[in-house]
Amino acid sequence: MTDKLFYRDSMTDTFQAEVLACRPLPKVNEKISGAHYEVVLDRTAFFPEGGGQYADTGMLLLKKSGDQEVKIRVLDVGEKDGTVIHFTDKPADMGAVVTGVLDFAERFSKMQQHTGEHIVSGLVNRHFGYRNVGFHLGNEAVTMDYDGPLTKEQLCMIEREANQAVAEDVPIEVLYPTEEELGEIAYRSKIEIEGQVRIVRIPGYDTCACCAPHVKTTGAVGIIKLTGAIHYKGGMRVNMLCGFRALEDYNQKEESVTAISCRLSAKQEDVVQAVCRLEEEITRQKEKIRRLQEQYLRRRLSEVKSRTQAVLLFEEELDPAAMRHFVNDAMEITEGVCGVFVGSDTAGYRYVLGSLGRDIMALAKEMNQACSGKGGGKPPMVQGSLTGNREQIEKILLG
Repeated sequence: MTDKLFYRDSMTDTFQAEVLACRPLPKVNEKISGAHYEVVLDRTAFFPEGGGQYADTGMLLLKKSGDQEVKIRVLDVGEKDGTVIHFTDKPADMGAVVTGVLDFAERFSKMQQHTGEHIVSGLVNRHFGYRNVGFHLGNEAVTMDYDGPLTKEQLCMIEREANQAVAEDVPIEVLYPTEEELGEIAYRSKIEIEGQVRIVRIPGYDTCACCAPHVKTTGAVGIIKLTGAIHYKGGMRVNMLCGFRALEDYNQKEESVTAISCRLSAKQEDVVQAVCRLEEEITRQKEKIRRLQEQYLRRRLSEVKSRTQAVLLFEEELDPAAMRHFVNDAMEITEGVCGVFVGSDTAGYRYVLGSLGRDIMALAKEMNQACSGKGGGKPPMVQGSLTGNREQIEKILLG
């Protein structure tokens, strides 16, 4: 059994320990890229994956003869039958004393997110009776799944109360109750637990069975921000960021808003209205382009003679609806092949092809084979794309 220092003090970032075992990995582990050894220590502050929280990483520093120091990277951590296993990129000498150094910035961020989840899930359970049926704490995203729906207004209320819990800087308690004591405690639990149950209590906000380390007071969580929510499997999937992750997210969004406001020559608080005005202007311009396209295509159609063998139009720009309308109208004038090709010999073409008098499917197949094209449809019209040049296309369709 490994002495688990992360349960004694979750803020421990450096420790010394003795190497009890070291062996090469029995097989390649695709999950742990670069790991070649399993190292067991008599004590560790490295938390193995559990409770929805991924494992710690960091270094084991091993003193050699003289002043030489070997840095052994801890890439992942697991646990089996109470023994914590460190997956490393180098071996550690049996019996040697090593100094463990956690990537504590990452550990602290995970504790902020996980403690924030307890606060939010406790409030959701208290107000609405919903259970947290799924929790994922990744390198960036944090998601929580609840077995009931939540409105935007309800989520705003939960977020405000969660941040009130942070402001109160409530001390977080960890309990190891006996079976008899456990029977008298009302607590949340995601799974059935065998053996000693570890209870994490945030007085006034949450009591939950959990194996992961947390910050010592709610104030250390920092800001709690619910960044999004979707309906999921009859309930709700809520996205959340806490502490430094929330600050980083805010900074990124502030940069985006600043850049948008500069481009639109609008104050930051007015960017939404500026974007709406831009959308309206784009809509007006699209309508103008549509009318101009109609006028141009009507003029081109007026030049088509009824017995024309083929009506082929090559353009750099036309919207898909205009392409289809032109082919439809051209087929009313002639039974020959009618086609619109938009693009260039260099970039390739999008096409719409139709005919009331010829086998359009066979013709399109021949053209696609010759010009590395693909498409589909049914008589009398097909559409697709190809990479041939105009000369090839005209040779096939006019030949």
